[in-house]
Parts: sequence; structure tokens; C-alpha cells
Amino acid sequence: MSGPSVIAAARRLVVKVGSTLVTNEGRGLDRDAISKWAKQITQLNQGGKQVLLVSSGAIAEGMKRFGWTRRPTQMHALQAAAAVGQMGLAQAYETSFRALGKRTAQVLLTHADLADRARYLNARSTLLTLLDLDVVAVINENDTVVTDEIKFGDNDTLGALVANLVEADALVILTDQRGLFSADPRRDPSATLIETAQAGDPALEAIAGGSGSAIARGGMITKVLAAKRAARSGAHTVIASGREPDVLVRLAAGERIGTELAAATAVLTARKQWLADHLQLKGRVIIDAGAARALRDEGKSLLPIGVVEVAGEFSRGDVIACVAPDGREIARGLVNYSSSETRQIARRPSSDIESVLGYFDEPELIHRNNLVVI
Repeated sequence: MSGPSVIAAARRLVVKVGSTLVTNEGRGLDRDAISKWAKQITQLNQGGKQVLLVSSGAIAEGMKRFGWTRRPTQMHALQAAAAVGQMGLAQAYETSFRALGKRTAQVLLTHADLADRARYLNARSTLLTLLDLDVVAVINENDTVVTDEIKFGDNDTLGALVANLVEADALVILTDQRGLFSADPRRDPSATLIETAQAGDPALEAIAGGSGSAIARGGMITKVLAAKRAARSGAHTVIASGREPDVLVRLAAGERIGTELAAATAVLTARKQWLADHLQLKGRVIIDAGAARALRDEGKSLLPIGVVEVAGEFSRGDVIACVAPDGREIARGLVNYSSSETRQIARRPSSDIESVLGYFDEPELIHRNNLVVI
């Protein structure tokens, strides 16, 4: 690789630390490691960089305290483990940073915080204010109150969402591997480290397939997808070993460590970034090839005449997916009509809306200003 690490030029960073690192592979909180990361983040702050920390480990620490060796599958058991483990996790970070003269804040997020536009903006304002006050925000998912499913998928995804939320310059994912390899180095000794690539390259997803350990939720695939998501707001991603000595300080000094996945996509506007960051959609519409082409290539709005089928139940103002004939989601946006109304006006020209529904609101099912191509 040539040139300095992207972290060198980054002013605002999101650092995500995985469960395996935080809990020493499930044996309990690794306070020595936590102390080292706190010291590195403090050094980055002193060098003029703003850092938000996304830390896994609450469920894993709770499992340790309960004496469980395997991640439970029952929701209430997971929530209990998170509730117990979060106490120790927050205390460990607070103790380490306080010893360095740094203030910390615990921020727990749920999907609902980011799915609702007002709450999304409130979360953003809170995090930006903490940065301005020189407080290190330690962010995790609020696993104790999630009822549909624990997680955004994993904290790699949460790290990417936070990077988008605060418009960070870079996302650093610290893991127990040196980076992304051409094959699983634990199974294939000939695997080589991929030093640099473009975030969102489909080939990376094929290489990174597979899941995590009994302690961690994600695997390398979640990190590759997180980099793809972070790139939507222009954030570069570095995947590196959290066990590498002074890894954050060295990256900030320009050293190339691990795998660097560069953002090459155009940065989305704040409103469209919010749309793109929805993980749970209310429904979807299957559209014809002409409508798909109009959305993807021509920047057009979605009209009712282009809708072939409606799936799910949604209301006006909900975020829904637009699915091409081949089954791929190509866009999502704020819908102007409910699912029942959309079924009635599907395949019809906009001029028929009033005669079919008895009223006319908008000629578009989704206006292009409220739509983002995925």
C-alpha cells in the first residue's frame, strides 16, 4: 500500500470494538485492554480528533456473570444478560477514562431511535453535543428493551449507523483478526491479507461469508457490509486487529494496518441518509422494469402505474422498499398512500387516483425527493 492511512486525515472517527476483544474471548471483561483503548482514544483527542466508541460486550459479560458458555437463544435470557453485563461494561470504561481525566457518557440506542425522524435527529444532536463537550460517548444497543430482535444485526452495523449519523470521516472496526483475508485464515494457511479495496465491492461479500464465534454475533461479512453502509455518508472503513499494539495511535499517525475499505460513492444528503439507514421497513412494492429504470438511472419519482404488486401493510409516510422484477431492492422512500390505497391504484395512471380513491393527494406514490436509490 502507498500513502498514509485514511485515519490520518480523519477528524471525526467512530471506533467499534468487538465482544471477543472486550471480554477476552468470553472470559470476562478485559480491563487491561479497555484501559489501553481508553489511553489511545485520549491520545487521539489530544491530537485534535473526535472519537465515538461503539462497544460490544454487554451480553458476553452478562453470560460470564451467569456462567453461561453459549449465547442463549431465548429473548428474555439475552435481555437479562445484557442488563447485567451493561453495568460492568459501563463501569470499566468510566474507570479507565476517568483515570486519564476524560469524561464518558453511556448512550444506548434502539432501531426505533433511528427509524423515527425526530428521534434520529435528537440522537444526532446529543452525540454531536457530547463531542463538542469533549466527552467520550460509549455506545451500545439497548438490548434490555428490544422486543422484536436483539440487534441492529450486530454492533458492526451499529458502528456504521453511528458513522452515518454524525457524518464521521472514518469507521475503525477492531476485531480479533488482522483484517479481511482472501479466505478464512483459521482454515486456509494460504490466505492473504486484503490491504485495500473499495467499500461495497460485491467480491468482498463473497470472500467474507460466514458468521462469528459463540460469543460474538457477527463475522467478517458483517464488517464488510458495515463498510458498505458507512460509505454512503462518505466514511472510509479500516478493519484491524484490536490486539495490535497502539493500533489507533498508529493509524492516526498514518500507518497502514489491517484492511482499508475506501468510500467511493457520492455522499447522500442527510434526509436520504436517514432513509437509507432504515433496517426495518413497513412493506414493499414490486415494480416493473420501466419503473426500476426510471428510479435507478433517471432519478425519477415512483408513479402508481409502475407498481406490479404490494406486500405488507403500511400507512402514508412509512418507509417502504421498491423491489425490481429480479427481486432486488433498488430504492426505498416515504410513501404517499397506504398499502390498501396503493393496491387500488397500482398499474393505473396518476390521473385515475381521484376516481379510484375518491380523493387526490399526490400524483407520485413516492416523490424523488423522499426516495433514495440503494
